[in-house]
Amino acid sequence: MSDHVLSERRADGLLSITLARPERRNAITVAMYAALADAIEGAADDRSIRLITIKGQGEDFTAGNDLADFMKEMPAPGTADIPVWRLLRALANNEVPIIAAVHGNAVGIGTTMLFHCDFVIAEQGCRFVMPFVDLGLVPEAASSLIMPRLAGRRAAARHLLLGEPFGADEALAMGLASHIAPKDALGVTLNKLVAALLAKPAEAMRLTQKLLHRGDREEVLARMELENGHFTERLTSDEVRDAITAFFAARARA
Repeated sequence: MSDHVLSERRADGLLSITLARPERRNAITVAMYAALADAIEGAADDRSIRLITIKGQGEDFTAGNDLADFMKEMPAPGTADIPVWRLLRALANNEVPIIAAVHGNAVGIGTTMLFHCDFVIAEQGCRFVMPFVDLGLVPEAASSLIMPRLAGRRAAARHLLLGEPFGADEALAMGLASHIAPKDALGVTLNKLVAALLAKPAEAMRLTQKLLHRGDREEVLARMELENGHFTERLTSDEVRDAITAFFAARARA
């Protein structure tokens, strides 16, 4: 495990994963992607794990990709097994129910990874945003396939092309969120949902989760592969270089 990804297994079958880099708004590094992938992949082979939760420390769920770290570790074109792609494939293939508890900001992959969670609790006041095009990039996590199916093509265009942020109520209406928690009650809502799920028959729950994903898994993985190829190619483009230079310049002025 990375120092910034905490993983705790409880005797009742809960695997709790926490993004623990609050001083950087839980921006995800390459090492953190690897730790997250290890945790999700490991749960697939451990029948004692009945439920997974993912949450973040501090003010935000996650600020998304740590751009500086990612650009230092930039993958070569055609690379299939970098940690972020491993994580996304692990989420798409996962057969253990996952709950994500979201507060503050969920940026980029902080939103797209939620498409692969079975339950998403959105705290009132949270903010989802997918600024891929603004950075000269394309979406990932099969969000270009899943979001239009959930929200419709026009809403998907608003959020994937324009990069418009949205809140908990819209996330619930479009089907990204399954539950809304009142402000400062995210933990209470999460604990109630965890208790309700762990009270159910374990094998029936796992099989039902598997059935829910069975119909579209191959299509989702194929779309991920297509997106990943475009994403990797874009990393060497002038548009990405200029966008990231502008991003760091704006942050230096802030």
